[in-house]
Amino acid sequence: MLLFTWLSSRPGNAVVYYPNLILKGLYPADGRSSTRNPFAWIQEALSSSEQDVVNMSGVDTAVYFVFLSTVLGILAFSGAILLPVLLPVAATDRAIVDSLVNSTSNSTLNATISGTKSMLNSTINATFSELDKLSMGNVKEKSPRLWAFFIATYWVSFVTYYLLWKAYKHVAELRANALMSSKVRPEQFAVLVRDMPNPPTGQSRKQQVDSYFKAIYPEKFYKSLVVTDNRKVNRIWKELEAYERKLAHAEAIYAKSKKKKNAEGKGIRPKNKTGFLGFTGKNVDSIDYYNEKINELTTKLKAEQKLTVQQKQQSSALVFFNSRVTAACASQSLHAQMVDNWSVIDAPEPQQLIWNNLKIKFFQRQTRQYVVYLIVFLTISFYLIPISFVSALTTLANLKKLLPFLEPILKFKTIETVLESYLPQFVLYIFMRFLPKFLLFLSKIEGIPSESHAVRAASGKYFYFIVVNVFIGIAIGGTIISTIKRIEKNPNSVVTILAESLPDRATFFLTYVALNIFLGFGLELSRIVPLTIFHLKKKYYCKTEAEIKASWMPGGLSYGKRVPSDMLVITIVLCYSVMAPIIIPFGVLYFGLGWLVLRNQVLLHYFSLLLLPFLSNLILY
Repeated sequence: MLLFTWLSSRPGNAVVYYPNLILKGLYPADGRSSTRNPFAWIQEALSSSEQDVVNMSGVDTAVYFVFLSTVLGILAFSGAILLPVLLPVAATDRAIVDSLVNSTSNSTLNATISGTKSMLNSTINATFSELDKLSMGNVKEKSPRLWAFFIATYWVSFVTYYLLWKAYKHVAELRANALMSSKVRPEQFAVLVRDMPNPPTGQSRKQQVDSYFKAIYPEKFYKSLVVTDNRKVNRIWKELEAYERKLAHAEAIYAKSKKKKNAEGKGIRPKNKTGFLGFTGKNVDSIDYYNEKINELTTKLKAEQKLTVQQKQQSSALVFFNSRVTAACASQSLHAQMVDNWSVIDAPEPQQLIWNNLKIKFFQRQTRQYVVYLIVFLTISFYLIPISFVSALTTLANLKKLLPFLEPILKFKTIETVLESYLPQFVLYIFMRFLPKFLLFLSKIEGIPSESHAVRAASGKYFYFIVVNVFIGIAIGGTIISTIKRIEKNPNSVVTILAESLPDRATFFLTYVALNIFLGFGLELSRIVPLTIFHLKKKYYCKTEAEIKASWMPGGLSYGKRVPSDMLVITIVLCYSVMAPIIIPFGVLYFGLGWLVLRNQVLLHYFSLLLLPFLSNLILY
């Protein structure tokens, strides 16, 4: 927070920290304003209303904050009872100490009393931490104190169900208001039609669609737009845009060289090679070469567009009506006896459509879906192996063996304690950062038609992934590995052993939540990585105003990885809230700080409503 306060007030950094204010003209882009209080963002975030969020970033973002505030309420109300009741109940019992006394006395029957006492003290200190005394593991077996934990489970359940019910009603109202808004959008008058059969002989695709829907909706049908295969057109368009950017870049370099003046009083025209990555081929004048390529590609693009419209029509279309009610009814009605013909769904926003997926047939989509599920299952099953391997390598003992030069540094007790507590969790955090894009790619190749649907599918996969690999894998997998000999001797005791081990994993998950608080939200607020990238691009690459603006243009909330990560934290905290109530304050801090930081980011940084990649009107959820 202090780093954010200092960096955001530095000249030239405002575009990274206040892009939305700059785009609205409320803050100077050069960062020279001295009137803005660096701590004003806290007050602005706390005082902002839900309608402010809806106006700035849409209903999807507003519902995300409903989720954060609901979870915060669940943990706050649960902690208000569990912390003052269960902590004293657990801390005043002696189950852990007594178990250590019994195990030590059995192995040291011939030891002296003083020797036994000293051995007990060292054994106790080495075997459990003070945090273990505050968990259910410190309560004796069949103790009446366990009734307190039993009743606490029902209290947490009641609070969770009640607040989720209130949140559901509120979210349903938000969606209804969004759909009934007077601000109409084109997709509300349209449906997406897929799996169209081959047209009759002598009839074009457009004639087929028009005649079919005119027969069903004679008065309400407006027009249709047949989807075409635009892959080649898109490639030419992207190439044309790239040359236009290169031309602007070259002209900016030339203009800058004119100001410096060479010996002849003329600017130096930039040159480049036409071969691989600009390292090989003929050396040419960049401005003339780029102008030539732009003219060539413009002609090629017009010809390809005409050919695409005439010859590359696909088996899907967008059908428009002159009534929102008719479009809604059409999207919920069957239009053919067979499920693989004339599939009709709500039309996504134009910028949401994944055009290459629209032509994929019904049974091909089904096949792709099962193949992707199999890939995800295999990934979930085997991803824990590299995580466990790397985590094992990053223990302090192994680090000393692999990297002997670190041994003098690790002699410092503070550094050793920090690394021992957070290094395995940090490795886990890094591994989890690589997954969301891969899972989004898998979701898109299923044949999903819209971005919001793909994000939702990727979120579900990511949630199952992290629950299995992080939560179940570490909580249960670690126990099985450490107690494999006990399980081999008595296989029927596996359930008892796993149940007994759950409280012992509370410390690991507590530090995992703490790491997400300080590392995740710390990086989110301070924006060190985007700030560094912006200044490097500005200094060494950006030559035009468009390039500079593109380097700081804000992004959007990454729902695909943010929501599943939050769901993992609430799963961990709710699971251990009764067994180890000390984890509840960390959960409250995570969601409270997350609400504050992300509220600031939505209001000041992330995409404004006009620049959002899509608005799903809660289809995302």
